[in-house]
Amino acid sequence: MPVADEVEAFLDTYPPIDSIDLLISDLNGVLRGKRLPRDNLEKAYRDGINLPASVFALDILGHTIEATGLGLSSGDGDRVCRPVPGSLMPSPWLRDGRQAQLLMTMTEPDGTPFFADPRQVLDRVLERFRQAGLIPVVAVELEFYLIDRHRNRLGMIQPPRSPATGERATQSQLYSIHELDEYAELLEEIQATARCQRLPLDTALKECAPGQFEITLRHGNDALAAADAAVLLKRLIKGVARRHGFEATFMAKPYAQQAGSGAHVHLSLLDAAGRNVFAAADGDPLGTARLRQAVAGLLALMPASMGIFAPNLNAFRRFQPGLYVPLAPTWGYDNRSVALRIPSGANAARRIEHRVAGADANPYLLLASLLAGIEHGLRHELTPAPAITGNAYDQVAPSLTNSWSRALDLLAASEPLTEALGADFLQVFLATRRAERDQAMQVVSKLEVDWYLHQV
Repeated sequence: MPVADEVEAFLDTYPPIDSIDLLISDLNGVLRGKRLPRDNLEKAYRDGINLPASVFALDILGHTIEATGLGLSSGDGDRVCRPVPGSLMPSPWLRDGRQAQLLMTMTEPDGTPFFADPRQVLDRVLERFRQAGLIPVVAVELEFYLIDRHRNRLGMIQPPRSPATGERATQSQLYSIHELDEYAELLEEIQATARCQRLPLDTALKECAPGQFEITLRHGNDALAAADAAVLLKRLIKGVARRHGFEATFMAKPYAQQAGSGAHVHLSLLDAAGRNVFAAADGDPLGTARLRQAVAGLLALMPASMGIFAPNLNAFRRFQPGLYVPLAPTWGYDNRSVALRIPSGANAARRIEHRVAGADANPYLLLASLLAGIEHGLRHELTPAPAITGNAYDQVAPSLTNSWSRALDLLAASEPLTEALGADFLQVFLATRRAERDQAMQVVSKLEVDWYLHQV
C-alpha cells in the first residue's frame, strides 16, 4: 500500500489519535524516540526521522558512553530512522486513546542498515539462514512482577495488594487460577490491548512468587516480528499496569529471596518446503541430527553469550541454585532442570526451549545470539554431550559465570559471536556494558556497610 494511503487509512480508522510515538530500542531494550503530531505522520513515513547515532551509546541511566565512538568524538551526528512495516498501532492505555505508536529502525544516509541498531544486528544473523534456505520459528515467554506503587517502611519495593481482596500477597501458588482471577481485569486489558496492537499473545499464567506472572507470545516464522512483539509487549504491560495502579518490572531479580524473571525462547527451523527440520521421521523425542547440531552450537556459545543473556548487575543475581535457573550448559528431553529443554508434545512441533536469559535481556540481541549459536552448530556439524536425564543440578557442577566482568570478557573473546553479530557492534555493546559496570562498582551498598563497618 502506498505510504499516503496507509497513513490516511490508519488516521481515518482512529480519528481521536492526535499524536504518534516513534520508538526505537536501544542496547538495553529501552524504547527511545520522538513524539509527533498526526499531521506529520506521512512525512515521517516518507522521509524518516533523524535521531543521533549515540542513542545506541547510552547506558541504563541515559548517559552517552564516549568509549563507543558514537558520541562527541564522532560529532554526535544523526542517522535516519525508518518505520518498521506493520508496526503503526494505537496505544489505548495512553491519553484516553488519543495516542499511537510506530516502531523505527536506524539506517545510514545511503539507506543501508546502521550497524549498532539491535534490530539490524538480528536481521544480519537472519541473513545467514536465508542463504541456507532455512526459516527460524520463534516463540518468546516473558516473566514479570507486578509491584505496589507504594514502597514499604524501609523504602523497598513490595508485592501488590490483590484487587479482589485488598490483601498483600506473602506467598504464591504456581499456576494458580485463583490468583489469575484476582487480577482478571488487568490481564483482560493486557489481552485486549495486545489484540488491538496485533501482538500474538498466547497464554498467561501465575508464576511462583507473589505478584509474578508469565505471558507467552505465539510462535511465528518471522524472528524480527517476534522480537518486535516482545519489545512492544513490555511497553504495553507496563502501561496497562500503571492504569490499574501497579508498576510492572522485567528486572531479572527484583526480590533477593524470590524467583527471578526469565525470558524463555522456543526455536525450531523450517526448510523451503515448510517442514520442521528438527522433527525426526521416526518420532525420536531428541529430534534429528540437525536438532542435535543446533543444541551443540547453543551449548558451545552459551558461556560467551552470558553478557547478552544477563546484561546488567542485577541480572547475575538470578543465577542461584534451587530456583529453576540453569547454571551450566546442559540439555535434555522434557526436563526443566536443564538449560536447553526439548519439550514434549507433537513430533511436528519439535523444538528447543532456551531457559537461560533474564527478562531484562534485549529481545533482538537475545534472538541474534541464539540463532548465531544454532547456525554455528549446523555449519560445523557439532555433536552435543549426552542429554541429561533427571536432575541436572545434581549431575553437573555450575559453570556458567555469575560474574558480569567475566561474562563480558568471554563475549569479547568469542570469534563465532564476533563474526555473527559484527565486531563493530560488539565494540559498542561492550563499551556500554563495561562503563555501566564501572559506575555500579563505585556504589557502596547498605549490605557492605552493615557487614563490614564494625567488623574489619
